[in-house]
Amino acid sequence: MAVKTAQGDEAAAVAAAIARFEAETGAGAAEAPATLSAWQRAALIEGVSAKESVLDAEGGSKWLS
Repeated sequence: MAVKTAQGDEAAAVAAAIARFEAETGAGAAEAPATLSAWQRAALIEGVSAKESVLDAEGGSKWLS
């Protein structure tokens, strides 16, 4: 049985892809923004309001996960 291994360029590409994936998805010490922008604040308010609307509707709680 022959085992195929990655060559130098291929191994470097795999290592770079793994490092990028870890940087984008890994848990880290993320810094919270000092203040919310007007767009972020509006989105949060809209999201909370939408959830309240679903709860107020008849049978709304069944739509929440």
